[in-house]
Amino acid sequence: MNPKVDFYFAKAKKWVEALEQLRTFVLDCGLSEELKWGVPCYTFQQRNIVLLHVFKDYCAILFFKGALLRDAQGLLVQQTANTQAARQLRFTTVEEVVAREAVIKAYLQEATEVEKKGLQVAFKNEEEFLIPAEFASKVAEDSALKTAFAALTPGRKRAYLLYFSAPKQPKTRESRIEKFRPQILSGRGLNE
Repeated sequence: MNPKVDFYFAKAKKWVEALEQLRTFVLDCGLSEELKWGVPCYTFQQRNIVLLHVFKDYCAILFFKGALLRDAQGLLVQQTANTQAARQLRFTTVEEVVAREAVIKAYLQEATEVEKKGLQVAFKNEEEFLIPAEFASKVAEDSALKTAFAALTPGRKRAYLLYFSAPKQPKTRESRIEKFRPQILSGRGLNE
């Protein structure tokens, strides 16, 4: 156990028992405990395997490469439609965690094996994401924007395309594009 992580369990009032049980199961599988992104993260040879986190209605163990796990029981949840690699096991009671001990440990072992083998999730290419018409026309008329966008990392491009295409109203899409044009031109990502 890493003492830097203890605060997280103390502040997770509603889910503290379930989280502590999950913590025990993860550590039983030989993973190292660290604090990353303000949450307990568990690694194997300095590679992220899972993290524990809480939400209003549930607590969860998130498998970084969950998309590569065999999910024979259909328990893994894709957080959002845009999540490509990560998958969650969600819990609403400590009893549910205890009842699924064998399943949790089997998933943890498989996730560690995935990392040992060096398997990688095949992410969608930029071309596979919806490019809103408003952004396509803006890039077509603004060569500086086109060049700057092309120079961004794939993850930054993906974030912008998802953000720009989310609104239903064309005006909202256009205002988002205008708002973030300076950031794109400076080579920064959406949340930088």
